[in-house]
Amino acid sequence: MPTLVPLPVDDPRSRALLTEYFQMRGEAFPRGETYRPVFPTASVFTPPAGVFVVAVDDGPDVGCGGIRRIEDGPAGVRYEVKHLYLRPETRGRGWGRLLLEDLERRAREWGAAELVLDTHHTLAAAGGLYARSGFEAIAPYNDNPNATRWYGKRLD
Repeated sequence: MPTLVPLPVDDPRSRALLTEYFQMRGEAFPRGETYRPVFPTASVFTPPAGVFVVAVDDGPDVGCGGIRRIEDGPAGVRYEVKHLYLRPETRGRGWGRLLLEDLERRAREWGAAELVLDTHHTLAAAGGLYARSGFEAIAPYNDNPNATRWYGKRLD
């Protein structure tokens, strides 16, 4: 089971995982569409505005994910899940759920009433993880050009 280590999002280890994630997304994006990666600003993933964690398994970094506070929603304080990624060779072990549960716990500790995220319909495994974790489809809350689906989960 990996250890989850909070790191600055601009740390070289975090940046390496994000680079892999963005490359994978760009290569898998539907033909004719353009994936537009944006490396996150460190301040939005600095507690209590947010956090970025790296999953470490016996030495190597194997995944990452973060939450950041966004504009409050109808339920109150709202955090957004961003950049949930596991290296392909580690998928199917339940580590995505481990990352997501850790981020949800941190959001709750900071008083979040809701956790939201956006994703692309081609990420079927991620969509399944979100559904099994209690997320439901919601109306778009942003204009992310890389997203085709939006999910939310009440935390009260």
